[in-house]
Amino acid sequence: MNAALWSSGFRPFFLLGAIYGPALAALWYGERLGWWILPASSAVSPLLVHAHEFVFGFACAIVCGVLLTALPSWAGAAELRGAPLTMLVLLWCAGRIAFLFLDSLPRVIVIFADCALFPVLGAVLVPALSGARKRLFLWTVPPLVALAVGNIVFHATLARTSIDDARWGISLGMHALAFLFSLYGGLLTPAFTRNFLRARGERAASILVPLEYATALGMVAFAAADLTDAPPMWMATAAFAAVALHAVRFARWRGWRTAGEPLLWTLHLGYAWLIAAIALRGISVLSTLVPQDSWLHAFTLGALGMTMLGLMTRVVLRHTGRLPEVAPAMRAAYFMMLAAALLRLAYSVHGLGEWAIAVSALAWSAAFLAYLVLHGTMLARPSLPRKTP
Repeated sequence: MNAALWSSGFRPFFLLGAIYGPALAALWYGERLGWWILPASSAVSPLLVHAHEFVFGFACAIVCGVLLTALPSWAGAAELRGAPLTMLVLLWCAGRIAFLFLDSLPRVIVIFADCALFPVLGAVLVPALSGARKRLFLWTVPPLVALAVGNIVFHATLARTSIDDARWGISLGMHALAFLFSLYGGLLTPAFTRNFLRARGERAASILVPLEYATALGMVAFAAADLTDAPPMWMATAAFAAVALHAVRFARWRGWRTAGEPLLWTLHLGYAWLIAAIALRGISVLSTLVPQDSWLHAFTLGALGMTMLGLMTRVVLRHTGRLPEVAPAMRAAYFMMLAAALLRLAYSVHGLGEWAIAVSALAWSAAFLAYLVLHGTMLARPSLPRKTP
């Protein structure tokens, strides 16, 4: 067994995410073109397979890698490595195999295999979080519970052939990801930015705790309005209130001062995409010009895509003893991700042709493949002696 690969949570999960993301895009688009039919699609529509695996497969791999790395570094939690980490990775892999072949396996096995990861992850993290230095990290628990519940709801309602309720389970998972994004984006991005600005002798804002609580409540209200199918004015009010809170939070970070540092501007741009995504959801209930699903693509490709690439690059360089220098090919990958998000949003809002979907999927996959080529061996090999810039 490669001991280095199991020495920290980001290593196997970032590696698996960078592999599974492009593979998932290829499987989905090939099915869209009629080249093949996935076994799962005979029991679930291809769109639901794609949505489920993006939320509970690909995105959750990156989430696990981030949580298992950030919590030891930032909250003082014990780091997971060795056999316990291997168990979590095997649970993730079992879930992917079971779900993609759910038409060939007993449903109870599929449900157990695909729904086991987050309860086990929670059981591992909750005791560690009880002694965390920063209580804000306890907010990690509710969205993890929501992810677990969303996946259970998806499978339970699918067994009763209730497609609308299965979609609701995916929506709950999506909002859980948005809350985690808001939490960790709102803690890590300004912290990295403060260090950068102070090193240059510039002013940097500290965390304003009341604003953090207000933003969290704003995200809960936004999720509640969306998940309960609230009347248009209630939905719009919740969305625009969340946008306003995020905008104030975002402006305080002075992210425009990081334009020359790709490890920072990717995080700020990803957060800007989150604000845009929530605004699109609010606009969608007031105008037919913006489809309801446009916010999902702005969030998944724009917010998650940009932030994942930037944060995954930062983590692998810092935690394997390398200088925080972004390779030119990785910078190109950031722009490919931006192009993928813009094209997918333009397809939804402006009705661009099938070519926009194809180029978007290709650019999104190429961005993660670039990460895999440039940093895959770093994830699997022992760290270098720590360097300082």
